[in-house]
Amino acid sequence: MTQSPTASSSEPKAHGHFLDSMQLPSGVTRIWLIRHAIVEATARLRVYGALDVDLCSEHLALQVPYYTALGQRLPADAQWVVSPLKRAQDTAKAIFAAGYGARNLTIEPRFTEQSMGEWHNLPHEELPLKLRQTAHNFWSLSASEQPPGGESMLDVCARVGHALDELADRSEGQDSVVVSHGGAIRAAISHALNVHPDTALRFSIQNLSLSILERINGVWRVVTVNELPASVSQS
Repeated sequence: MTQSPTASSSEPKAHGHFLDSMQLPSGVTRIWLIRHAIVEATARLRVYGALDVDLCSEHLALQVPYYTALGQRLPADAQWVVSPLKRAQDTAKAIFAAGYGARNLTIEPRFTEQSMGEWHNLPHEELPLKLRQTAHNFWSLSASEQPPGGESMLDVCARVGHALDELADRSEGQDSVVVSHGGAIRAAISHALNVHPDTALRFSIQNLSLSILERINGVWRVVTVNELPASVSQS
């Protein structure tokens, strides 16, 4: 009697949509969210929100190994989407220059940072005097606080959620890299988990960190949050 060949016991089998191996399977609608690199020192002294500030040139030069590590982590055949702010686009270009290779960038305004309206450019120590609600423990203001002429995190979550769903619709079964901002990435996590923005603001999203979301059968799930480049986490 002949026996049909069986898979080696050392080869893991996928079990539904569980991640049973070290590699993420192909053919899944997957969004790779990267927070931009650190901005220049004088901008960090003030509330810059959705203002177009430059990256720190010193950090750009020192962190080339981090960009290389990020590029090695990302899928080679992904489409690239960036916010309209220069710091996000320059971060993508730094990853390209560090070994990933040049790609076309699609600008999506809905992935920009929270607009602080009339509170832009305030020194950080002056912002608490402007607030009408108690600030969030891990954000400059509560999710429902709307700066004059700006937007609340509730607003940010709405626009980011729509952008995520539309991106997933257009790129079903494919990988997309989105270079964005700390608030917008927290908003994406809020949308994926269907939790209040005040809850999502408890996530730490560091500069150059990677967060991965997947949409499977119309349902979002979170694969990883605030994953640092290998060169950072091993230092």
